[in-house]
Amino acid sequence: MTDTPRALIDITPPITPNIAVWPGDTPVSREVLCDIEHGATVTLSTLRSTVHLGAHADGANHYGAGAKAIHAMPLHRYVGPCQVVRARADRCPGGMRVGVAHLELPLAAIRHPRVLIHTGTFPDFAQWNSDFAALEPALVDALADRGVELIGVDTPSVDVQESKDLAAHKRFLARDVAILEGLRLDHVASGAYELIALPLPLVGFDASPVRAVLRSLV
Repeated sequence: MTDTPRALIDITPPITPNIAVWPGDTPVSREVLCDIEHGATVTLSTLRSTVHLGAHADGANHYGAGAKAIHAMPLHRYVGPCQVVRARADRCPGGMRVGVAHLELPLAAIRHPRVLIHTGTFPDFAQWNSDFAALEPALVDALADRGVELIGVDTPSVDVQESKDLAAHKRFLARDVAILEGLRLDHVASGAYELIALPLPLVGFDASPVRAVLRSLV
């Protein structure tokens, strides 16, 4: 007799040629070098893309000089119990920042070291919108004070698009909290899950795409 496997919930947007990337960054493309359908022995492809593609983990060197590259980020942060939390935030011109007051539950109800925040402000991964919500620096500090070591968002960045000082990123760096961005959370109910979102060991790189999934804790 074997245990019934726990169902996986995929929170990774599909990687297609249409997936939106940060304005000016490298879009995803595939070059097929040889193809079984055209008589080759194998199909072989070359991938070209930004490493900040779809669901991805930031290396601290993305926003801090001399900080850890993605290969050196502690792997345990990307696997384990997490909490999906919704923010009472509506899209607004120029973007807004989600703070403690926007969360659907009080900070005291955050009991896991990983928190994924659903804002609903980047609804179409194939259509870029610049008015997605970001995070207030004070929210990063408040979650870090509760022992949170990873925060994920359903938007392309934890800072607003036009940010020059990257105030939220700086608090992640100061508090040594890991970042996941570009998650697909519309179909996920709030609550506790196990997160699995391992980055690749891209030595020296500033980020890595991840295949992010959730599954129930029981």
